[in-house]
Amino acid sequence: MPNIPVIKVGDILEMKKNHPCGSKIFTVSRIGSDIKLTCTGCGRTLMLDRIKVEKMIKKIISNGDNHE
Repeated sequence: MPNIPVIKVGDILEMKKNHPCGSKIFTVSRIGSDIKLTCTGCGRTLMLDRIKVEKMIKKIISNGDNHE
């Protein structure tokens, strides 16, 4: 069974692929059936399916617990 990452609001994620601006680092802004991510490089926001985001994550850099 695959290991499903636990994602929370405020988490900082490193993705496998670059955003077109060149950054791989994103901040989680909203959680639901879709996940809202904000690029730390250019500030753009993305809404992606949870399953797609879970497959794209390389690692979780910091947890959202520190921000709440």
